[in-house]
Amino acid sequence: MELGFETIGNATLICHDNGPVLVTDPWTDGTAYFGSWTLSHEIPEEQRQAIRDCAYVWLSHGHPDHLSMESLEKLRERTLLVPNHVGHRMRDDLREAGFRVQVLADREWTRLSPRIRVLCLPDVNQDAVLLVEVGGRLIVNLNDSGDRGQGRFVRRVIKEYDETFLLALSGYGDADMMNFFTEDGKRILPYAAAKTPVGQTIARQAETYGVRYFVPFSSMHKYQRADSLWAAEYTTTLPDYARGFSSNTCQMLPAFLRHDFTNDSSVSINPRERTLTPVDPREYGDDWSECLEPDEVKQLEQYFRAVEHLGTVMDFLRFRVGGREHVIEFNKRRFEKGITFEAPRGSLMTAVKYQVFDDLLIGNFMKTTIHGGFGKGSLYPDFSPYVAKYADNGKARTEAELRNYFHEYKSRDMVGYLRHQLDAHCVRPLQTQSAELLRTLLPADSSAFRMAKETYWKVRRAIL
Repeated sequence: MELGFETIGNATLICHDNGPVLVTDPWTDGTAYFGSWTLSHEIPEEQRQAIRDCAYVWLSHGHPDHLSMESLEKLRERTLLVPNHVGHRMRDDLREAGFRVQVLADREWTRLSPRIRVLCLPDVNQDAVLLVEVGGRLIVNLNDSGDRGQGRFVRRVIKEYDETFLLALSGYGDADMMNFFTEDGKRILPYAAAKTPVGQTIARQAETYGVRYFVPFSSMHKYQRADSLWAAEYTTTLPDYARGFSSNTCQMLPAFLRHDFTNDSSVSINPRERTLTPVDPREYGDDWSECLEPDEVKQLEQYFRAVEHLGTVMDFLRFRVGGREHVIEFNKRRFEKGITFEAPRGSLMTAVKYQVFDDLLIGNFMKTTIHGGFGKGSLYPDFSPYVAKYADNGKARTEAELRNYFHEYKSRDMVGYLRHQLDAHCVRPLQTQSAELLRTLLPADSSAFRMAKETYWKVRRAIL
């Protein structure tokens, strides 16, 4: 292709300028999240070759469906582009592994070829947005990041272009921790079970950003482990993305496509969907009957006690491994608010050793029970971000390190940071509570429900 782009795999964008130049988040081989996830579709050889021929590889964040070490092994001679995250974990880990790594400056255009340049926007959750200009058109690669304060800046840039494409995570919501149980051992139906029409949310998001085209992205996976296969019914299939989509300003394109700017044509890539059989978790080193060794119990406690914020918001953490319980007490006088995790020894201790606890959460085979109303029934905002984002990836575990961490992101974009805080602590909680109430009162496909959702998006656009 002389000039244009392709989308394939999970969150892989391939940009061409007289041949392949840039690929993003190439997950082409192997599994993710301790074998729980695999790609939903095969990657054709033509796109595999284009990926191998790219001079630059951009990596958005450290999740294994975006930063796949097995896939990167085939790209060792390429230049890896990474966001300027506080803590620089990706930069340091990849350089230590022998890769050539270039950190992209915040909000500055970097030219990769005569007609391709990129601009990177890291966020406080250790994710990032990539803006890619290809021959005067703009591709907004939002992947998993959403709007964490950078949305207004992105919308301003979008207004400068006539032809704009938004690539973003969408779906029913299985791409996060949802394996929750009640205290008497019954699974709690996840938010994804509502099967709210995905197209409705996509249309509103695309209109909020003001883009001309939307491409479903960053959610093309399947569950394959026998102990996470329960979540398969909540994944999003390709036809699901268009369900409920209606917009006067934006058009939805296929998830896998080849868009040629030289003749203004868009052709679907139709990769073969993968047919899977359940995989025994023991193939990934997980025997649910194995117990922790005494030194592993100490490592587990040290890992979580190092995250000082946990001791200020909960009384205990309980781990049930191989039928035995291990409790980390943060408050000996009060023993009410806490979390119980039931997990296999192998992946649990691997997550602790390599500081990738989010991988264990997103795999959705670990069972989670919340006690005493901790987080109002969620691991946000006081567990997942502090452990998985700020501590593991941002290297900010103590209160002092956290202050410096937040200060750095705030200093980069004060207004955007404050808008994100308003959204995270006021707008989104209100949205969640309102959505739960609406779902109990109105059918998701009713006109009244759609009107309520429209009102929410209008208010959110006005505030943010």
